Amino acid sequence: MSETPINTQLLIAGQWQDAADGRTLPILDPASGELIGKVAHASVADLDKTVAGAAVGYDAWRNLSAWDRYAIMRKAADLLRERADAIGRIMSREQGKPLAQAVIEINAAAGVIEYFGEEGRRLNDELVPARVPDVEQRVLHRPIGVVAAFTPWNFPINQIARKLGAALGAGCGVIVKAPEDTPASPAELIRCFCDAGIPAGAVSLVYGTPAEISEYLIAHPVVRKISFTGSTPVGKHLAALAGGQMKPVTMELGGHGPVIVCRDADLDQAAERVAAAKFRNAGQVCIAPTRFLLHKDIAAAFIEKFKAQMSALKIGRGLDAGVTMGPVINERRVKALTELVDDARAKGAELWQPDIALPNKGFFFPPTLVLKPTLDMRVMQEEPFGPIAIMDEFSELADAIKEANRLPYGLAAYVYTGCERTERLLGEKLEAGMVAINHHGIGVPEVPFGGIKDSGYGTEGGPAALRAHTIIKLVSSLHRPSAY
Repeated sequence: MSETPINTQLLIAGQWQDAADGRTLPILDPASGELIGKVAHASVADLDKTVAGAAVGYDAWRNLSAWDRYAIMRKAADLLRERADAIGRIMSREQGKPLAQAVIEINAAAGVIEYFGEEGRRLNDELVPARVPDVEQRVLHRPIGVVAAFTPWNFPINQIARKLGAALGAGCGVIVKAPEDTPASPAELIRCFCDAGIPAGAVSLVYGTPAEISEYLIAHPVVRKISFTGSTPVGKHLAALAGGQMKPVTMELGGHGPVIVCRDADLDQAAERVAAAKFRNAGQVCIAPTRFLLHKDIAAAFIEKFKAQMSALKIGRGLDAGVTMGPVINERRVKALTELVDDARAKGAELWQPDIALPNKGFFFPPTLVLKPTLDMRVMQEEPFGPIAIMDEFSELADAIKEANRLPYGLAAYVYTGCERTERLLGEKLEAGMVAINHHGIGVPEVPFGGIKDSGYGTEGGPAALRAHTIIKLVSSLHRPSAY
C-alpha cells in the first residue's frame, strides 16, 4: 500500500506554517530506514513569533470559564478518538510501534485530555476560617502562565497529552517542543485542539534543534513553567537552567525498573504480563520492567516460561498484520543496545535470543535475555531502553529489596506475589514513585505518574498534576462589621 509523504509544519499563533528560513529535517521510517517526509525546523525568528502568540493565546484561554475550557478539551478528545486509526498509521510509520499499540496509545491520550478537562472544573478555591471576626481568608488557585513542554519520541501522543491536558485544564497556555524523530502524529493531536476551537496561540508546536529551543524557551519571560520527559542527564541540565530563572519544573526521567518475582507468585500470569510490558514498544518505555529478581526456587521455571513468551513475538513493520514488536527508533539505538549486550557477553553473561528472523532492513534489535549478570556490566547500571531483559536470582527478600533500590533511578517497580503482607511490605520498601503488584496498570490519568531520585520529581497524573500548573494566592480581607 502506497503511503502519503509525511510533511509537518510549525503551529505559531494559531497558524500552520513552514519555518521562516525554510529549513527542514528528514523523517525516517525505522522499519526500513527510508525517508518518508520532512519536518519544519524552527529558527529564533519563529520562536519569537511563537512566544508572542502564546502570550495572546494564554490570555484568551485563561479568561474562558472552566466549563468552556472543558467543552473544547472534550471536543478535542472526541476528535482524537474519531481519527485514531488514521493517526495510528502515521505514528506507526514514523515511530515503528505496531499499529494496534499506536491506536491504544491514541485512545488512552483522549482519556487523559478528557480527565484533565473535567478536573479543571473541580479546581476549587478554598476558604480558610479566620482567627478573628470579620476577616475572610481566600486561597486562590490560578494558572501559572505559559508552559514549555518538551516531549519524547517513544510515546509521541500520550506524553504530550499528559502535559497538554494538565496545563490546559488549569487554564495555562502551552508551547510544545515535540520530538523531531516522530513529529507528524503530535501535529495531528494538536490539530484536534485547533479543530475543536481552542483560541489561537493557546497551544503552539515547534521542532528544531533541542538545545537551542530549550535554552530560548526556558529563559524567556513569557514562559513560566517547564515540563520535560526524557533522559536523566538532559533533565538535570534543563532543571538547572530553569532554576536559574526561578521557574518550577516537572521532570519525568529515566528508569531501570526492577521486577521481584516471589516464590509464591503465579508464574504463568507473571511471565505473560511482564513479557508484554517488557517488549511493548520494543522495550523503549521509561517504566519498562528491566531487572528481574527471581526467587531461586522458581527462577528456572520462570525463565522457561518467559522464553516461551519471547519466542511467540512476531517482529516486523508495525503496519503489517500480526506484528507484536517493531523496530527501535534509529541506528543510534541499535548501536547503543549492541554495545550493552557485547559488554555483558565479554564480562561473562549468558545470552539467549529466540529463534526469530529479523527483517533485513530497518532498525531492528532482537529481544535478548541476559542471564548471570554481574554488577560490573554496563547493562546493570544503565537504562537499556530496548528489548533487553536481565534476570538474576535471590534467596532472601531483603537482598532483592537491596538490589532493587541500588541504582539512583526510582521511577517504576514491579512485584509478583500471592502474599498480601509481602505486597504491603514491598509497596513501602521499594524506592520508586510507582509500584505495581501483580499487574502493570499504572498509567491511568487519575493516579500519580512520576518518579523519585534521579527519575525526576513532580507528577503527570491525578489532581496534583493539574495543581502543579497553578499559583497559590492568599487574599485576606477585613470586612466592616455587620449590623446583623
